[in-house]
Amino acid sequence: MEQITTIEAYRALALQLTCHAVNQASDRQEARTLMQQAIARIRSQIAASLAFIGADCRLIVLPEYFLTGFPLGEPFAVWADNACLEMAGAEYEALGQIAQKYRIFLAGNAYELDPHFPKLYFQTCFVIDPSGNVILRYRRLNSMFAPTPHDVWDEYLAHYGLEGVFPVAKTEIGNLAALASDEIVFPEVARCLMMRGAEVFLHSTSEVYGKDRSPKDIAKMSRAIENMAYVVSANTAGIAQIPIPIASADGGSKIIDYRGLVLAETATGESMAAFAEIDLTALRRYRRRPGLTNLLSRQRFELYAESYRQAQFYPANTMLSGEVDRKHFMQTQQQTIEHLADSDVI
Repeated sequence: MEQITTIEAYRALALQLTCHAVNQASDRQEARTLMQQAIARIRSQIAASLAFIGADCRLIVLPEYFLTGFPLGEPFAVWADNACLEMAGAEYEALGQIAQKYRIFLAGNAYELDPHFPKLYFQTCFVIDPSGNVILRYRRLNSMFAPTPHDVWDEYLAHYGLEGVFPVAKTEIGNLAALASDEIVFPEVARCLMMRGAEVFLHSTSEVYGKDRSPKDIAKMSRAIENMAYVVSANTAGIAQIPIPIASADGGSKIIDYRGLVLAETATGESMAAFAEIDLTALRRYRRRPGLTNLLSRQRFELYAESYRQAQFYPANTMLSGEVDRKHFMQTQQQTIEHLADSDVI
């Protein structure tokens, strides 16, 4: 196995950007033009941010669905055609050029097509390395209104295996893993990534921000503490060009260290203020120190495995036919609630 030379410490940036939605685009061509315009804005904002922070900023995380916004009732086929990226498409190529030019690891989140599942799309977190290559693709596993690998579970495992479900990229800036939006409140996702060596969680999100800690904010600190890992969380600076008020999801991008301490946090609006040092040497020393605070070494997973095996909550494989309309999501959730009630779980 090739030996990776680790950068012991570097700076990371959770870049808070306004998302310019493509829902009102008249066709695919207009939507793609809007995406390229967004990438051009991001390029200039990254260049200016790096000039301010310094050359040791090696990791930049962008917000959730920063190129497109989210679907507002569009049929699956329309959203797939207008707003979803191809795995080797022009948008990834343009983002790869940014990563190459500035010698950074660039992480973000987008809706993406997969030729193995031609009638569906996935919400995908990605990491692009300084050579311009996509080195990590994580498909969101918990979503209210978008297909997930769990919805085509057997086929997805056949194509990608469990390591493709929970990917970790081992790089010179540490072992990187991604989480999407409210998946931060599902501790099992981060836990499975930690089991595969994750040290830095890249969290692309679009969420409400205020003076009081939200459930997501509390979860960010919890995931950092219980996994002894950094969390780099980039929120949107509002979503423009949709009927929902622009600042409904705006602010609070932050970086949290492996002890749960907030190292940097920004308020509302477009901002590069959420940057901080990622000290891999300190993290690895902390993980290897015996004592009460070493939660990783104190885990007894066998205690919980049988309960997970027996539990039947949200069902797998509900989209194997590929023929799905948007009513499916609420109907499946309602059926799950009824099942849990009948089983005296809730």
